[in-house]
Amino acid sequence: MRAQALARLREPRVWDLVVVGGGATGLGVALDAASRGLQVLLLEAADFGQGTSSRATKLVHGGVRYLAQGHISLVREALRERSAILANAPHLAQPLAFVVPGYRWWELPFYGAGLKAYEWLAGARSLGATQTMLPGATRQALPTVRASGLLGGIRYWDGQFDDARLAVVLARTAQRSGATVLNRLPVTALRHTAGRVTGVIAHDAETDEHFEISAGCVVNATGVWVDRLRGPTRQGDGRPLVTPSQGVHLVVDRAFLPGSTALMVPKTADGRVLFAVPWLGKTLLGTTDTPRGDIVAEPRPLAHEVDFILGEAARYLSRAPTRSDVRSAWVGLRPLVRPAEPEAQAGAGAGTRSLSREHTVEVGSEGLVTVTGGKWTTYRAMAEDVLATCMAHGLLPSLPGGATERLPLVGAQGEGGRVKGRPLSEPEGEHLYGSEATLLHTLPGAQRWLARDAETGQGTLSEAMVRFAARFEMARSVEDVLARRSRLLFLDAVQAGGLAAVVAEILAEELGPAFEAQASAAAFQALAAQYAEVPG
Repeated sequence: MRAQALARLREPRVWDLVVVGGGATGLGVALDAASRGLQVLLLEAADFGQGTSSRATKLVHGGVRYLAQGHISLVREALRERSAILANAPHLAQPLAFVVPGYRWWELPFYGAGLKAYEWLAGARSLGATQTMLPGATRQALPTVRASGLLGGIRYWDGQFDDARLAVVLARTAQRSGATVLNRLPVTALRHTAGRVTGVIAHDAETDEHFEISAGCVVNATGVWVDRLRGPTRQGDGRPLVTPSQGVHLVVDRAFLPGSTALMVPKTADGRVLFAVPWLGKTLLGTTDTPRGDIVAEPRPLAHEVDFILGEAARYLSRAPTRSDVRSAWVGLRPLVRPAEPEAQAGAGAGTRSLSREHTVEVGSEGLVTVTGGKWTTYRAMAEDVLATCMAHGLLPSLPGGATERLPLVGAQGEGGRVKGRPLSEPEGEHLYGSEATLLHTLPGAQRWLARDAETGQGTLSEAMVRFAARFEMARSVEDVLARRSRLLFLDAVQAGGLAAVVAEILAEELGPAFEAQASAAAFQALAAQYAEVPG
């Protein structure tokens, strides 16, 4: 598969569109463009979704907080897109009930009214009724919620998903639609002709081969790194587009929040929303919003961020999690759009919380199209906006509107129609493959479990899953398998690190002698040690 894609790069051709960046946004653009019949090439420097797009809070949502801030149009768009993701990837995204516990007399009517408005905005796309619950029903939904002083709760509905696996499925669906998609192939420079961007120069990180690639249109969808590629193509005063913000997540055992209902804190001490979410057999706690002045591939939590999350969780859970309970600690960097003028920010003390979560599309003076901002839920709408902008500027031919709103993704279609997904609160396993589980079972090692969930004993990673990742999901390293095809690094870093050698051995059989098994295993073990370390 990779050899065929590289062969296409060597052919003398002009691509209609080259997308730089294999996160949610870039993959959405590539899929939309390919589905309209364009000749599309997507290049990702590392792995699909390796940055921000694999480090979300795993929610497909309209944004309750955005509603409170008055961003009605953003909420409406996100609720529409939530519906599309749930329909197009039912094996990777399902509805999830949330409960807001109330301890003060005004909280239940106040938050109840807001969440009822959230349901009303969803209209026919609503996932369930918003309800006020008595204390007993609240404790039944959240068995470990702090009972002292509990007056009841508000239950509402949103969506949950597996972000990294959805990114891989988007890449494969783009391939199915005719796009050429490659990871581990960074773009090192832009090509220019007569002052216009006419392609890119790329470098195969595995073979050291360089490619000069011509294109009618180049889209920069590199997330927090967009300003590096923009470089001299910046318009106006040359100010950066992105202000990065750090979001920390901590993963603890399911015992801290049993069941299949999430807990939502609508207003923490710093004014954020905090979630405790059942996810793939564990409990996910997060997140923070801390401005960063630098951009690194593997940001780490700060001690005060860990203190904050654990402290807020202790206010609402009967058993307070501590640092020793954290199975994995990880960070995502949000590409927040910088205001055009510094004074546009809502006060010096607001930090990145005041910056818009909406996306922006910029066409530089040399024709480079840059898209950044936004969130996972609206990836598809962002892609449509990008292509409409490219067409409006004559960079792409005018084509009919895309059909991705009702386009089932790989694994979503079975013999009887769209598959029915199992709850993502359950430990990860074969249910995440949807209709491809049948193909998975035909591979060697389908009954050989390499990892099991510690609390249920359910198999979570098999030898066949590793082979499937290499043969069909473009995995090129131990990290690709254990961080994104499987989510073990994000669920239990110590367990994931212990599997590095056996996964490397299987990958060596699949990828051939060019694969450096020992180096790949060692690199992942070092990364897993970072995720297992909790600062403070």
